[in-house]
Amino acid sequence: METYEVIIIGGGLSGIMAARTLMENGVKDILIVEKSKSVGGRLATRRIGEGKADHGAQFFTVRSPELQEDSARWLEAGWVKRWFGTPYPRYTSTAGMNALAKQLAKSIPVKLNSRVSSILDGRDGPLEVELENGERNTANHCIVTAPAPQALQLMAGIAPPEVSTISFAPCFVGMFTFDGSSSIPSPGHVDEGLPDGVERVVDHEKKGISSTVTVSVYMTGDWSKQQVEMEEDSILAAIQKVAEGFLEKGSRVTGAQLKKWKYSEAEAVVRTPFVEMGHEGRIVLCGDAFLRENDEAGRTRFESAYLSGVSAGTRVAGKR
Repeated sequence: METYEVIIIGGGLSGIMAARTLMENGVKDILIVEKSKSVGGRLATRRIGEGKADHGAQFFTVRSPELQEDSARWLEAGWVKRWFGTPYPRYTSTAGMNALAKQLAKSIPVKLNSRVSSILDGRDGPLEVELENGERNTANHCIVTAPAPQALQLMAGIAPPEVSTISFAPCFVGMFTFDGSSSIPSPGHVDEGLPDGVERVVDHEKKGISSTVTVSVYMTGDWSKQQVEMEEDSILAAIQKVAEGFLEKGSRVTGAQLKKWKYSEAEAVVRTPFVEMGHEGRIVLCGDAFLRENDEAGRTRFESAYLSGVSAGTRVAGKR
């Protein structure tokens, strides 16, 4: 059993930014615990054959001064580029969105492939974080960035009522390889004039991250909800029909994969960037569904996850 000043549950953007903020404020004794094999969460990129496809967040926009400052640094470092869009430019990673997450997490201690089973808040001692494999670690503070429904399972009985109001729509994403060009116009992104149930379609070769033609097709939350009980092969076949509508003459689909995001877009959000709970508020819950009071967009996105993580890290750093 090891003891940390702060354990962060979840290595998505909120968890990474909480950790970076803590470290910038002199808190070095931290650990991110992530259930997957990589940090990033919905900053997700997958290799498909010789190609590459983003299948979570495709881009981000910038409204806040904090993200404006950081994105300027990322541009200068070559981590991101302006992709398309006005009045708010869409920025994307030059090597896939997961590459950006890995760059941001490079100096942070991370424990991958580790799923948390419970957080025990004993008033007379430090917090205890237990993993599914039976391993236990303790911490003086804990920042939880898992989606609210999952977070509630870890903290039964201590989460405030407003957290239970947060709900998410799923999103099914099909990823396809073409042996020829797609008809998706440059710069490789379409979100208008699409068939019912389709949210967006992306050509990653035209986006600039794939050496071969790989296409991601995102279905809406409503469509994804309606197909939840359908067999995965049937879901993928239905999405492939959409992809086939973007084949240039002579091209064909040569490969197909499906990603099912259970917690994609928040249907209900909380108008505060984090929530404190437990003894003396030493457990802080944050994430993309926790919006600052002055948030103009009013919905979950890259920037809301970024700002929530920064706010949570600042709050915990100030308690020391």
